[in-house]
Amino acid sequence: MLTGQEGGCGCGKVRYRLNAEPISINCCHCHDCQRQSGSAFAINLLTEPGNVELLGLQPEAFELQTPSGAGVANMRCPQCRVSVWSVYHGAGDGVWFMRGGTLDNTSALEPTVHIFTDYKLPWVQIPSDAVDFGQFYSGKDIKGAFGVENAARFKAAMGR
Repeated sequence: MLTGQEGGCGCGKVRYRLNAEPISINCCHCHDCQRQSGSAFAINLLTEPGNVELLGLQPEAFELQTPSGAGVANMRCPQCRVSVWSVYHGAGDGVWFMRGGTLDNTSALEPTVHIFTDYKLPWVQIPSDAVDFGQFYSGKDIKGAFGVENAARFKAAMGR
């Protein structure tokens, strides 16, 4: 259970609390996430902004390009510059992609969906029962990837 969990940036100026379970926990293996995280992938908790309670400073938006061309607002601490969440413009501003590694306790994180697995590093092993996509999932994949209830939350958050 992630409801009630808190997290924040490295210096502690940006803090938040999750007030609901995420829609999905994505593990993104794309090269951009590898570069931004300095690791093999990034873990993102997809949630509605209303389910995130800010407890500290508001992060600053740093605009980055994405392969889709839509771009992303990468929300970073104004002090230490740690990325706390992103807003992908192609998905609208109704879903925040919270950085899983910014939670104070990361032990409960288990990805429910792996995306951009065509770019995963060869030594990364994806569980055989995991939902995975070589690229990004499309609208027709949402129910299977997120489950019926969370697919409805995702679509509502995106205004669709």
